[in-house]
Amino acid sequence: MKYQINKSPTQQTTSPAGRRQALQRLGALALGGAFAAAPLRLLAQGSDRVVRFILPVGAGSGVDTIVRAASVALGKALGHAVVIENQPGAGGIVGTATLVKAAPDGMTLSVVSNNHVIYPSVYKSLPFDPINDITPITVIGSTPMVLVVNPAKMPATNVKELVALLKAKPDTYNYASSGNGTILHLAAQMFLDEAQVRAKHIPYKGVGPMVTDLIGGQVEMGVLALPAIQAHLKSGALRAIGVGGNARSAAAPEIPTIAEQGLPNYNMEGWFAVVGPAKLPASEARRIQAAVAAAYATPEVKEAMAKQGNTINPGTPEAAALYFRSEMAKYAQLVKKAGVELQ
Repeated sequence: MKYQINKSPTQQTTSPAGRRQALQRLGALALGGAFAAAPLRLLAQGSDRVVRFILPVGAGSGVDTIVRAASVALGKALGHAVVIENQPGAGGIVGTATLVKAAPDGMTLSVVSNNHVIYPSVYKSLPFDPINDITPITVIGSTPMVLVVNPAKMPATNVKELVALLKAKPDTYNYASSGNGTILHLAAQMFLDEAQVRAKHIPYKGVGPMVTDLIGGQVEMGVLALPAIQAHLKSGALRAIGVGGNARSAAAPEIPTIAEQGLPNYNMEGWFAVVGPAKLPASEARRIQAAVAAAYATPEVKEAMAKQGNTINPGTPEAAALYFRSEMAKYAQLVKKAGVELQ
């Protein structure tokens, strides 16, 4: 069985009082934990509006790490300060439900991942249509996924040893995910299928608690995006077994791919894309796409993406729309093969 996941009117504030009000509003957001290091000089130039990036994931996840690394550059390119709001829950449905209700004026955006097109295959009903209730703007790029274990709970150091442990004790070990039917669930389940072994699935409400319990030893293994766990791999809190792509990551070349370790059909990577609410004007979608491309092309962001192991290649809104539909059809088949129970 082969699993293939492809990579891929501003308000003018001219008076001192107006400027103070703008700064006070932004200050309140910052104290709420949502402000993401945006350039305040934009306010001095007269713009008191902010662009909200609603992320349907928790802080510290792969998508969160990728967006926060570019937040300052995004603010400069978009011409407005950027606020990042994490709204995790239900595999990403909570945050996306907020996005689809926003005005299609380009001031509320989101960055979604593979999960967005998996929803229809996992949930019997959704509070939104993943295709018709959003405007695809650009698929920014892809990120490596890594199969990891807790070294204190599992002595395996490679795929062969891990498979041997799982075959010796079927359904004894647990694997974590960020939620039932999420890309992290599918990635782990597909590894088990390819290796013809069994383990128990423990779904969590997001990446944060998943990583916490992996490190704590409550669960033994899982698949995560490389940017979310680099520090834990370096510290030794987690051990990498293999990378899910078809080539090693330049950010962690010492980690072999799962494919080169005896499971040649295993190829799983994550992708991330900017979307807006439905009915966003085409001209606005193109403007935002150009700004995102410019932000991720700045030297400081390119360096950050390289360190995280991400591949960046922002496409057009038209290409993003086609990609979403093709990925949705692909995942419908993969979810069925993985035997994911509908929620």
